[in-house]
Amino acid sequence: MTTPHHEGAAAVSVRNLRQSYGNFEAVRGVSFTVAPGELFALLGTNGAGKTTTVETLEGFRRPSGGSVRVFGTDPFGQPAALRPRVNAVLQHSGVFEELTVAETVELARDLAADPLDTATVLDMVSLADKAGVTVRRLSGGQKRRLDLGLAVLTRPEVLFLDEPTTGMDPEMRRETWKIINGQVAEGVAVLLTTHYLEEAERLADRLAIMHQGEIRVEGTPSEVVAGWGDRIGFRLPAHIRSEELPRLPDAELAIDVREGDPWAVYTVTGSDVASRAHRALAPLLAWAEERSLTLERLELRSASLEDVFLSVASGDLADLPGH
Repeated sequence: MTTPHHEGAAAVSVRNLRQSYGNFEAVRGVSFTVAPGELFALLGTNGAGKTTTVETLEGFRRPSGGSVRVFGTDPFGQPAALRPRVNAVLQHSGVFEELTVAETVELARDLAADPLDTATVLDMVSLADKAGVTVRRLSGGQKRRLDLGLAVLTRPEVLFLDEPTTGMDPEMRRETWKIINGQVAEGVAVLLTTHYLEEAERLADRLAIMHQGEIRVEGTPSEVVAGWGDRIGFRLPAHIRSEELPRLPDAELAIDVREGDPWAVYTVTGSDVASRAHRALAPLLAWAEERSLTLERLELRSASLEDVFLSVASGDLADLPGH
């Protein structure tokens, strides 16, 4: 786990946030901060509460409990003091589909205090060749790129990105990551929600995974993945029973099924990240050598963010480090 940022340095601060809809509590005691020049990714399954959290930070909802602050100000109602400093890419665009792309950007520029020029915005999001095309005729991915352009043209200091690359092909998704990284490099505090775990791993300085209204895991991507351990796996030899498999240091054994075959999978944890897989693999190989066994399709890999996410989503919190 990372050391919490000092609140005075935070552009975004969430403290024990609770949000209820009648008797249903959608967000239950969520806390995190986002500093200037930092990207914080908020992940979770559908219904985990992440969109409700972001909508509260955007000023669309008043907290049922706890507090949210953007530059020390309560964002509820989108006060005038925050409007020039904050922008967002929402899940649903609010643009006029009858306008052309260029007209849409010009309209947004008219409402901004110190906007980027139209050509810069269109070049940034690779829509210069669509300037005269109506928004209605854009693909879903192109509309998301336009939404991002409209958000960054105001030169925001805080940027909320709610599923910003939905509908984009892999090449354009990576181009969009460059734009987002550029905003962070300029000192913008970015809060990102995404279903693309690779996106979170690539972009996030820190991340949190929500489940059932609570943050279950938080830290830098490397901390989260390292804390979850390494994996040693192989196809179980036909004449070996699972109870005959060796005990390995700092490792837990599970039997999986892949393509109809039983697999032995060891999850190796321990504080010495650099050597823990080696310390577990060596006695396994010695055990196999003593029995003249070939461990078919032997694999050694680090845990992935997907491993952690799926464990949180399935409710297997007892298996997570620290639980």
